[in-house]
Amino acid sequence: MNVLVTGGTGFIGRNLIRELHDRGHEVTALARSPDEANFPDGVNRAMGDVTALASIESAFENQDAVVNLVALSPLFKPPRGVTHMSVHLGGTQNIVQAAEKHGVEKIVQMSALGADPTGPTEYIRAKGQAEELVKSSDLRWTIFRPSIVFGDESEFLSFTKKLTPPYLAPLPGGGKTRFQPIWIGDFAPMLADGLDESHDGELYEIGGPEVLTLAEVAKLVRRAEGQPVTVVSVPMALAGVGLKIGGTIPGVPMGGDQYRSLQFDNTVRENDVTAFGVESSSLTTLAEYLGVKTK
Repeated sequence: MNVLVTGGTGFIGRNLIRELHDRGHEVTALARSPDEANFPDGVNRAMGDVTALASIESAFENQDAVVNLVALSPLFKPPRGVTHMSVHLGGTQNIVQAAEKHGVEKIVQMSALGADPTGPTEYIRAKGQAEELVKSSDLRWTIFRPSIVFGDESEFLSFTKKLTPPYLAPLPGGGKTRFQPIWIGDFAPMLADGLDESHDGELYEIGGPEVLTLAEVAKLVRRAEGQPVTVVSVPMALAGVGLKIGGTIPGVPMGGDQYRSLQFDNTVRENDVTAFGVESSSLTTLAEYLGVKTK
């Protein structure tokens, strides 16, 4: 199968491309700077920006399927001049339009847990509206809503380190926001399986084998580096004021949207990993990945 992966140089994209290549697919990585990535021999590269239709359209010629992984992180403020709506919704619209024009049959869409066209953050709203666009297209589709995906060079672990310095870490609400992290080595094969017709028209919520609070994640990450950490609770209202003010200051990585995202959990209602012949108990835990023993 000829598969185009948009956002191919990102953390998930690089891992998915290796998985698809190993399965014998003809893979093309589409990104703004595709030459910067280290791909297996035989992976094709295409340069383009999904927010500019003309720059990406030719990459869809002779493709059987597209996996849309282009995303801005919900953990940080978008770069100046870029919005979640322009990338997640506008980018998806351009991808669907190009795919339909060039006869691409299938789209696998990366969404997010809690995606809702009228949700509490711009990120969640953009993801929800993008889902509606995909569902109303002429393409066969499969949608994934994963919790946090972790692994080598993953943003979540670096974000946690930035948010929680060693020894004493003030966290909004005491870090009680819950996540269900899944290892990229477990998740990438599921994404690749999503190309199969048996998954057409399905929306999957995907999480790891355990639910962890942000405070628990922070302690595991610091323990892996041999550093103790004590979490100090910052009242959510006070944290909200600080982050909203910070959101107006250039260079401050978090803002009001990030504060709102910490007010709801990032966990699945039912873990759909079983749709891929996998039991949750067989998945890699964050502690196992970090090489940390838990009591």
